[in-house]
Amino acid sequence: MNTEEKAEKRSTRFKIIRFCIFLSGLSVFAQLYLFQPLLPMVAGHFNTSVGDSSLLVSSTTAGMAAGLFFFAFRADSFPRKGLMVFSLIISAVLTIVSAWIPDLNLLIAIGVVKGFVISGVSAVALAYLTEEVPLSATALAISTYLSGNTIGGMSGRISATVLAGEFGWRNAVLLLGTESLLLGLIFWKFFPESKFFNPQKTDYHLKMKQMKRLLTDPYMLRLYFTAFLLMGAFVSVYNYLTFRLEAAPFSLNHFFIAFIFLMYTFGVFGTMITSRLSARFERTDILKTFVTLMLVGLLLLLSENIFIVIFGLGLFTLCFFAAHTMASQMTALHAQEGKSSATSVYWLFYYFGSSILGSGTGYLLHESSWTIFIGMLSAVLIICLILTIRNKSLKID
Repeated sequence: MNTEEKAEKRSTRFKIIRFCIFLSGLSVFAQLYLFQPLLPMVAGHFNTSVGDSSLLVSSTTAGMAAGLFFFAFRADSFPRKGLMVFSLIISAVLTIVSAWIPDLNLLIAIGVVKGFVISGVSAVALAYLTEEVPLSATALAISTYLSGNTIGGMSGRISATVLAGEFGWRNAVLLLGTESLLLGLIFWKFFPESKFFNPQKTDYHLKMKQMKRLLTDPYMLRLYFTAFLLMGAFVSVYNYLTFRLEAAPFSLNHFFIAFIFLMYTFGVFGTMITSRLSARFERTDILKTFVTLMLVGLLLLLSENIFIVIFGLGLFTLCFFAAHTMASQMTALHAQEGKSSATSVYWLFYYFGSSILGSGTGYLLHESSWTIFIGMLSAVLIICLILTIRNKSLKID
Protein backbone atom coordinates (compact mmCIF):
# COMPACT_ATOMS: atom_id res chain seq x y z
CA MET A 1 0.00 0.00 0.00
CA ASN A 2 1.18 3.51 -0.66
CA THR A 3 1.71 6.39 1.73
CA GLU A 4 -1.60 8.07 0.78
CA GLU A 5 -3.48 5.08 2.21
CA LYS A 6 -1.99 5.54 5.66
CA ALA A 7 -3.94 7.12 8.50
CA GLU A 8 -3.92 10.77 7.48
CA LYS A 9 -4.04 13.42 10.18
CA ARG A 10 -7.72 14.32 9.70
CA SER A 11 -9.00 10.76 9.27
CA THR A 12 -11.13 8.87 11.79
CA ARG A 13 -8.56 6.07 11.87
CA PHE A 14 -5.82 8.50 12.87
CA LYS A 15 -7.98 9.95 15.65
CA ILE A 16 -8.72 6.47 17.02
CA ILE A 17 -5.03 5.54 16.84
CA ARG A 18 -4.10 8.71 18.74
CA PHE A 19 -6.75 8.11 21.38
CA CYS A 20 -5.82 4.46 21.97
CA ILE A 21 -2.06 5.01 21.85
CA PHE A 22 -2.58 7.74 24.44
CA LEU A 23 -4.44 5.26 26.68
CA SER A 24 -1.64 2.71 26.31
CA GLY A 25 0.92 5.28 27.42
CA LEU A 26 -1.35 6.26 30.29
CA SER A 27 -1.57 2.67 31.54
CA VAL A 28 2.12 1.86 31.08
CA PHE A 29 3.44 4.76 33.10
CA ALA A 30 0.72 4.71 35.76
CA GLN A 31 1.84 1.15 36.55
CA LEU A 32 5.55 1.50 35.91
CA TYR A 33 6.17 4.15 38.57
CA LEU A 34 3.26 3.30 40.84
CA PHE A 35 5.51 2.73 43.86
CA GLN A 36 7.70 5.81 43.37
CA PRO A 37 5.71 8.21 45.61
CA LEU A 38 4.99 5.36 48.05
CA LEU A 39 8.65 4.62 48.82
CA PRO A 40 8.67 6.33 52.25
CA MET A 41 5.53 4.38 53.27
CA VAL A 42 6.89 1.10 51.92
CA ALA A 43 10.27 1.67 53.59
CA GLY A 44 8.48 2.24 56.90
CA HIS A 45 6.13 -0.73 56.44
CA PHE A 46 8.94 -3.19 55.68
CA ASN A 47 11.45 -1.43 57.95
CA THR A 48 14.04 -1.09 55.19
CA SER A 49 16.40 1.58 53.77
CA VAL A 50 15.83 4.25 51.12
CA GLY A 51 17.95 2.36 48.58
CA ASP A 52 16.30 -1.00 49.26
CA SER A 53 12.79 0.42 48.96
CA SER A 54 13.72 2.01 45.62
CA LEU A 55 14.17 -1.52 44.24
CA LEU A 56 10.37 -1.62 43.93
CA VAL A 57 10.73 0.96 41.15
CA SER A 58 14.02 -0.32 39.73
CA SER A 59 12.82 -3.95 39.60
CA THR A 60 9.98 -3.00 37.28
CA THR A 61 12.20 -0.91 35.03
CA ALA A 62 14.86 -3.68 35.05
CA GLY A 63 12.19 -6.14 33.95
CA MET A 64 11.16 -3.62 31.30
CA ALA A 65 14.75 -3.45 30.05
CA ALA A 66 15.03 -7.26 29.93
CA GLY A 67 11.74 -7.48 28.04
CA LEU A 68 12.86 -4.87 25.55
CA PHE A 69 16.05 -6.84 24.88
CA PHE A 70 13.90 -9.90 24.19
CA PHE A 71 11.50 -7.96 21.97
CA ALA A 72 14.35 -6.36 20.07
CA PHE A 73 14.64 -9.83 18.50
CA ARG A 74 11.08 -11.12 18.67
CA ALA A 75 8.76 -8.08 18.37
CA ASP A 76 8.22 -8.59 14.65
CA SER A 77 7.02 -12.16 15.27
CA PHE A 78 3.80 -10.98 16.91
CA PRO A 79 0.85 -8.89 15.68
CA ARG A 80 1.38 -5.32 16.89
CA LYS A 81 -2.07 -4.99 18.46
CA GLY A 82 -2.08 -8.50 19.96
CA LEU A 83 1.24 -7.92 21.71
CA MET A 84 0.15 -4.55 23.12
CA VAL A 85 -3.20 -5.92 24.35
CA PHE A 86 -1.51 -8.87 26.07
CA SER A 87 0.97 -6.54 27.75
CA LEU A 88 -1.67 -4.10 29.01
CA ILE A 89 -4.04 -6.76 30.38
CA ILE A 90 -1.52 -9.06 32.06
CA SER A 91 0.48 -6.20 33.59
CA ALA A 92 -2.72 -4.79 35.12
CA VAL A 93 -3.54 -8.19 36.63
CA LEU A 94 -0.04 -8.35 38.15
CA THR A 95 -0.48 -4.87 39.62
CA ILE A 96 -3.76 -5.96 41.22
CA VAL A 97 -2.09 -9.09 42.65
CA SER A 98 0.68 -6.89 44.12
CA ALA A 99 -1.83 -5.38 46.54
CA TRP A 100 -1.89 -8.63 48.56
CA ILE A 101 1.81 -9.59 48.57
CA PRO A 102 3.15 -9.67 52.16
CA ASP A 103 6.89 -9.95 51.40
CA LEU A 104 9.10 -7.19 49.96
CA ASN A 105 11.34 -9.58 48.01
CA LEU A 106 8.33 -11.24 46.37
CA LEU A 107 6.88 -7.82 45.58
CA ILE A 108 10.16 -6.90 43.89
CA ALA A 109 10.11 -10.19 41.92
CA ILE A 110 6.57 -9.49 40.70
CA GLY A 111 7.80 -6.06 39.65
CA VAL A 112 10.43 -7.69 37.43
CA VAL A 113 7.81 -9.91 35.75
CA LYS A 114 5.41 -6.99 35.32
CA GLY A 115 8.12 -4.86 33.75
CA PHE A 116 8.97 -7.67 31.31
CA VAL A 117 5.32 -8.09 30.32
CA ILE A 118 4.57 -4.41 29.89
CA SER A 119 7.64 -3.90 27.71
CA GLY A 120 5.62 -5.30 24.83
CA VAL A 121 3.85 -1.94 24.51
CA SER A 122 7.00 0.16 24.35
CA ALA A 123 8.71 -2.35 22.05
CA VAL A 124 6.25 -1.81 19.21
CA ALA A 125 4.31 1.41 19.85
CA LEU A 126 6.71 3.73 18.01
CA ALA A 127 7.21 1.19 15.22
CA TYR A 128 3.41 0.91 14.82
CA LEU A 129 3.07 4.69 14.56
CA THR A 130 5.84 5.08 11.97
CA GLU A 131 4.24 2.26 9.93
CA GLU A 132 0.59 3.28 10.13
CA VAL A 133 0.69 7.09 9.84
CA PRO A 134 2.41 9.22 7.19
CA LEU A 135 5.68 10.99 7.95
CA SER A 136 3.90 14.35 8.16
CA ALA A 137 1.86 13.10 11.15
CA THR A 138 4.51 10.91 12.83
CA ALA A 139 5.79 13.59 15.22
CA LEU A 140 2.24 14.38 16.38
CA ALA A 141 1.41 10.69 16.88
CA ILE A 142 4.61 10.01 18.83
CA SER A 143 4.03 13.12 20.94
CA THR A 144 0.52 11.85 21.76
CA TYR A 145 1.90 8.51 22.94
CA LEU A 146 4.54 10.21 25.07
CA SER A 147 1.91 12.61 26.43
CA GLY A 148 0.01 9.54 27.60
CA ASN A 149 3.22 8.39 29.30
CA THR A 150 3.53 11.78 30.96
CA ILE A 151 -0.07 12.06 32.16
CA GLY A 152 -0.02 8.41 33.25
CA GLY A 153 3.09 9.04 35.31
CA MET A 154 1.58 12.17 36.84
CA SER A 155 -1.90 10.84 37.58
CA GLY A 156 -0.54 7.53 38.86
CA ARG A 157 1.82 9.25 41.28
CA ILE A 158 -0.77 11.78 42.52
CA SER A 159 -3.50 9.15 42.89
CA ALA A 160 -1.16 6.72 44.61
CA THR A 161 0.02 9.34 47.11
CA VAL A 162 -3.45 10.67 47.96
CA LEU A 163 -5.09 7.23 48.09
CA ALA A 164 -2.26 5.76 50.15
CA GLY A 165 -2.46 8.64 52.61
CA GLU A 166 -6.19 8.08 53.06
CA PHE A 167 -6.63 4.32 52.65
CA GLY A 168 -3.15 2.78 52.89
CA TRP A 169 -0.63 1.98 50.16
CA ARG A 170 -2.03 -1.50 49.42
CA ASN A 171 -5.48 -0.15 48.58
CA ALA A 172 -3.87 2.50 46.39
CA VAL A 173 -2.10 -0.26 44.42
CA LEU A 174 -5.36 -2.22 44.09
CA LEU A 175 -7.33 0.75 42.77
CA LEU A 176 -4.70 1.80 40.25
CA GLY A 177 -4.34 -1.78 39.02
CA THR A 178 -8.09 -1.95 38.44
CA GLU A 179 -8.01 1.32 36.53
CA SER A 180 -5.17 0.02 34.33
CA LEU A 181 -7.17 -3.13 33.58
CA LEU A 182 -10.08 -0.98 32.40
CA LEU A 183 -7.77 1.03 30.12
CA GLY A 184 -6.41 -2.20 28.67
CA LEU A 185 -9.91 -3.47 27.88
CA ILE A 186 -10.83 -0.19 26.12
CA PHE A 187 -7.61 -0.41 24.09
CA TRP A 188 -8.45 -4.00 23.10
CA LYS A 189 -11.89 -2.97 21.89
CA PHE A 190 -10.97 0.08 19.80
CA PHE A 191 -7.31 0.03 18.72
CA PRO A 192 -7.01 -0.60 14.92
CA GLU A 193 -5.13 -3.63 13.65
CA SER A 194 -1.99 -2.99 11.60
CA LYS A 195 -2.44 -2.44 7.85
CA PHE A 196 1.22 -2.05 6.98
CA PHE A 197 2.76 -4.83 9.04
CA ASN A 198 2.41 -8.60 9.07
CA PRO A 199 4.06 -10.84 11.66
CA GLN A 200 7.10 -12.59 10.29
CA LYS A 201 9.22 -15.48 11.44
CA THR A 202 12.23 -14.21 13.32
CA ASP A 203 15.36 -14.28 11.20
CA TYR A 204 17.99 -14.29 13.95
CA HIS A 205 20.81 -13.82 11.48
CA LEU A 206 19.10 -10.71 10.10
CA LYS A 207 18.31 -9.45 13.61
CA MET A 208 21.91 -9.89 14.69
CA LYS A 209 23.02 -7.88 11.66
CA GLN A 210 20.48 -5.17 12.51
CA MET A 211 21.60 -5.09 16.15
CA LYS A 212 25.25 -4.95 15.15
CA ARG A 213 24.46 -2.08 12.79
CA LEU A 214 22.54 -0.22 15.51
CA LEU A 215 25.17 -0.73 18.18
CA THR A 216 28.05 0.29 15.92
CA ASP A 217 26.32 3.39 14.55
CA PRO A 218 27.88 6.31 16.50
CA TYR A 219 24.80 8.47 15.97
CA MET A 220 22.45 5.83 17.40
CA LEU A 221 24.80 4.93 20.25
CA ARG A 222 24.91 8.55 21.39
CA LEU A 223 21.12 8.69 21.30
CA TYR A 224 20.91 5.47 23.31
CA PHE A 225 23.30 6.73 25.99
CA THR A 226 21.43 10.02 25.99
CA ALA A 227 18.24 8.08 26.81
CA PHE A 228 20.10 6.20 29.58
CA LEU A 229 21.40 9.40 31.18
CA LEU A 230 18.24 11.48 30.78
CA MET A 231 15.99 8.85 32.30
CA GLY A 232 18.44 8.03 35.06
CA ALA A 233 18.59 11.67 36.15
CA PHE A 234 14.83 12.14 35.90
CA VAL A 235 13.88 9.04 37.90
CA SER A 236 16.52 9.80 40.53
CA VAL A 237 14.99 13.22 41.21
CA TYR A 238 11.42 11.92 41.46
CA ASN A 239 12.47 8.86 43.50
CA TYR A 240 14.06 10.88 46.29
CA LEU A 241 12.55 14.35 46.21
CA THR A 242 9.70 12.99 48.35
CA PHE A 243 12.15 12.13 51.12
CA ARG A 244 13.65 15.64 50.97
CA LEU A 245 10.24 17.36 51.05
CA GLU A 246 9.12 15.32 54.04
CA ALA A 247 12.21 16.39 55.99
CA ALA A 248 13.27 19.83 57.33
CA PRO A 249 13.27 22.61 56.23
CA PHE A 250 10.14 21.76 54.17
CA SER A 251 8.37 19.18 56.39
CA LEU A 252 5.43 18.78 53.98
CA ASN A 253 2.67 16.21 54.53
CA HIS A 254 1.68 13.55 52.00
CA PHE A 255 -1.24 15.58 50.60
CA PHE A 256 0.93 18.53 49.54
CA ILE A 257 3.71 16.26 48.30
CA ALA A 258 1.19 14.47 46.07
CA PHE A 259 0.49 17.65 44.18
CA ILE A 260 4.17 18.22 43.54
CA PHE A 261 3.62 15.57 40.86
CA LEU A 262 1.38 18.04 39.03
CA MET A 263 4.71 19.17 37.62
CA TYR A 264 4.16 16.35 35.14
CA THR A 265 1.68 18.70 33.47
CA PHE A 266 4.72 20.58 32.19
CA GLY A 267 5.90 17.31 30.71
CA VAL A 268 2.81 17.22 28.50
CA PHE A 269 3.71 20.66 27.20
CA GLY A 270 7.26 19.44 26.63
CA THR A 271 6.15 16.54 24.42
CA MET A 272 3.83 18.76 22.38
CA ILE A 273 6.34 21.60 21.99
CA THR A 274 8.84 19.34 20.26
CA SER A 275 6.40 18.34 17.50
CA ARG A 276 6.10 22.03 16.58
CA LEU A 277 9.76 22.91 17.00
CA SER A 278 10.99 19.95 14.95
CA ALA A 279 9.30 21.42 11.88
CA ARG A 280 11.29 24.66 12.24
CA PHE A 281 14.64 23.84 13.83
CA GLU A 282 17.40 21.26 13.55
CA ARG A 283 16.67 18.35 15.89
CA THR A 284 20.02 18.19 17.65
CA ASP A 285 19.79 21.92 18.39
CA ILE A 286 16.40 21.35 20.04
CA LEU A 287 17.76 18.44 22.07
CA LYS A 288 20.83 20.41 23.15
CA THR A 289 18.71 23.36 24.28
CA PHE A 290 16.36 21.24 26.39
CA VAL A 291 19.19 19.30 28.04
CA THR A 292 20.83 22.61 29.00
CA LEU A 293 17.60 23.95 30.48
CA MET A 294 17.04 20.64 32.27
CA LEU A 295 20.40 21.17 33.98
CA VAL A 296 19.34 24.66 35.07
CA GLY A 297 16.13 23.25 36.59
CA LEU A 298 18.12 20.56 38.40
CA LEU A 299 20.44 23.10 40.03
CA LEU A 300 17.45 25.06 41.33
CA LEU A 301 16.52 22.00 43.41
CA LEU A 302 19.44 22.88 45.70
CA SER A 303 17.38 25.79 47.06
CA GLU A 304 15.69 25.65 50.47
CA ASN A 305 12.91 27.91 49.19
CA ILE A 306 9.91 25.75 48.27
CA PHE A 307 8.80 28.10 45.48
CA ILE A 308 12.22 27.97 43.81
CA VAL A 309 12.20 24.18 44.16
CA ILE A 310 8.75 23.96 42.53
CA PHE A 311 9.85 26.23 39.67
CA GLY A 312 13.05 24.23 39.20
CA LEU A 313 11.14 20.94 39.19
CA GLY A 314 8.68 22.29 36.61
CA LEU A 315 11.52 23.41 34.32
CA PHE A 316 13.40 20.14 34.85
CA THR A 317 10.28 18.08 34.06
CA LEU A 318 9.23 20.04 30.95
CA CYS A 319 12.74 19.86 29.52
CA PHE A 320 13.14 16.16 30.29
CA PHE A 321 10.01 15.20 28.38
CA ALA A 322 10.88 17.56 25.52
CA ALA A 323 14.39 16.10 25.27
CA HIS A 324 13.15 12.51 25.56
CA THR A 325 10.49 13.07 22.90
CA MET A 326 13.05 14.54 20.55
CA ALA A 327 15.60 11.77 21.15
CA SER A 328 12.98 9.04 20.58
CA GLN A 329 11.81 10.74 17.37
CA MET A 330 15.40 10.95 16.14
CA THR A 331 15.87 7.24 16.87
CA ALA A 332 12.71 6.15 15.03
CA LEU A 333 13.40 8.38 12.04
CA HIS A 334 17.09 7.50 11.71
CA ALA A 335 16.39 3.75 11.58
CA GLN A 336 15.77 3.04 7.91
CA GLU A 337 15.03 -0.62 8.62
CA GLY A 338 14.47 -2.68 11.74
CA LYS A 339 12.50 0.14 13.38
CA SER A 340 11.11 -2.06 16.14
CA SER A 341 14.64 -3.21 16.99
CA ALA A 342 15.94 0.35 16.94
CA THR A 343 13.20 1.66 19.22
CA SER A 344 13.42 -1.40 21.49
CA VAL A 345 17.12 -0.73 22.03
CA TYR A 346 16.32 2.94 22.75
CA TRP A 347 13.83 1.90 25.44
CA LEU A 348 16.28 -0.73 26.69
CA PHE A 349 18.87 1.95 27.44
CA TYR A 350 16.15 4.27 28.75
CA TYR A 351 14.95 1.78 31.37
CA PHE A 352 18.43 0.61 32.27
CA GLY A 353 19.09 4.24 33.11
CA SER A 354 16.03 4.23 35.34
CA SER A 355 17.09 1.02 37.09
CA ILE A 356 20.83 1.57 37.46
CA LEU A 357 20.98 5.30 38.16
CA GLY A 358 17.58 5.33 39.85
CA SER A 359 18.73 2.98 42.61
CA GLY A 360 22.45 3.81 42.55
CA THR A 361 21.87 7.47 43.30
CA GLY A 362 19.62 6.45 46.21
CA TYR A 363 22.52 4.70 47.92
CA LEU A 364 24.69 7.75 47.16
CA LEU A 365 22.10 10.03 48.78
CA HIS A 366 21.82 7.73 51.79
CA GLU A 367 25.60 7.92 52.35
CA SER A 368 26.11 11.62 51.50
CA SER A 369 23.89 14.69 51.06
CA TRP A 370 21.36 16.29 48.74
CA THR A 371 24.08 18.65 47.42
CA ILE A 372 26.34 15.77 46.37
CA PHE A 373 23.33 13.97 44.91
CA ILE A 374 22.47 16.99 42.72
CA GLY A 375 26.15 17.39 41.81
CA MET A 376 26.25 13.79 40.57
CA LEU A 377 23.13 14.28 38.46
CA SER A 378 24.54 17.53 37.06
CA ALA A 379 27.59 15.61 35.83
CA VAL A 380 25.23 13.08 34.20
CA LEU A 381 23.43 15.85 32.27
CA ILE A 382 26.71 17.47 31.21
CA ILE A 383 27.79 14.16 29.68
CA CYS A 384 24.40 13.99 27.96
CA LEU A 385 24.96 17.47 26.55
CA ILE A 386 28.39 16.48 25.20
CA LEU A 387 26.86 13.46 23.43
CA THR A 388 24.23 15.68 21.82
CA ILE A 389 26.83 18.19 20.62
CA ARG A 390 28.86 15.33 19.10
CA ASN A 391 25.78 14.30 17.09
CA LYS A 392 25.35 17.85 15.78
CA SER A 393 27.41 17.18 12.65
CA LEU A 394 25.21 14.22 11.64
CA LYS A 395 21.73 14.72 10.18
CA ILE A 396 18.65 12.56 9.75
CA ASP A 397 16.77 12.46 6.50
